[in-house]
Amino acid sequence: MRNIAFGYSTRCDLRCGHCVAAGALPDHRKMELAQAKEIICNLAAAGVNGISFTAGEPMLYGDDLVHLVALCRELGIYTRVVTNSSWARTADQARLRLEPLKQSGLRQLRLSSSRWHQAQVPRANILHAAQACLQAGVDYFISFVTDFSMEDDGHEQFLRDHSLRFFPEPIIYAGRAEEFNRPALHTDYQDNRCAMNPYLAPDLNLYACCDAGSHFRTTNFFLLGNLGSLDSQAIDRLLTASERHPLYNCIRFLGISPLASFAGFAASEIVTHRKCELCKKLFDVPETLHRLQQAAGGELQRWRR
Repeated sequence: MRNIAFGYSTRCDLRCGHCVAAGALPDHRKMELAQAKEIICNLAAAGVNGISFTAGEPMLYGDDLVHLVALCRELGIYTRVVTNSSWARTADQARLRLEPLKQSGLRQLRLSSSRWHQAQVPRANILHAAQACLQAGVDYFISFVTDFSMEDDGHEQFLRDHSLRFFPEPIIYAGRAEEFNRPALHTDYQDNRCAMNPYLAPDLNLYACCDAGSHFRTTNFFLLGNLGSLDSQAIDRLLTASERHPLYNCIRFLGISPLASFAGFAASEIVTHRKCELCKKLFDVPETLHRLQQAAGGELQRWRR
């Protein structure tokens, strides 16, 4: 099953301190609507059957989003919209904004929530958006971004008190969060496998990883190519190359921790890094990346920690 995180625009109405998708300066790139439609048609022809509209705040372009979701429905593509819920100021506003998307075939809303979001958007907005989904019959879940500190306990309790569906999502220390202090980790030695759903940025660069992959600027290890002049067959070749990439598949099936062990990282060091941080230490350092690439098709496949 091929899924894509689709970045229609980087524009956002919030400036969250933890945002992985943003640097220090505002960045307002956006696709043209006709261009986005053409790309979606090519993605469908290349076998993509799930699109998650993300990047900045997709609901800022609500009319465009309705057209794109409707096109996805015609093409048999499952759609999700990732949103900060700033548009759900009241229960009525939430219902009115969601209804056109529901009619166009939207399948799911992913509501981003955290203490950084809620410094700018009231908690009630999350509740309004979730309740609008329940009333409209649209699936939803809340991505509760956290550093697992006690500062987040009150926010988590709010979600529990209102019986909202959520999962804790570890903060990624990239973008604006790159300079954050990292609380000490208290965990066991996990494989840290990663599904690596591709991410299409508004500048039409396609990355093999939808999380922090576009921040690996030293090696550009996750950059697959640019879709600006590609047809469906060329897109299919890029996606197939990602799916067959020996080292990408080691990330998917062996996990990042075993790769770090193979690269010589001590277990005592591996457990101190978050998943995407450890990934960057492995794949954005040319010497380490070269060693892993050389071993990916053979020696690494036989490695056991």
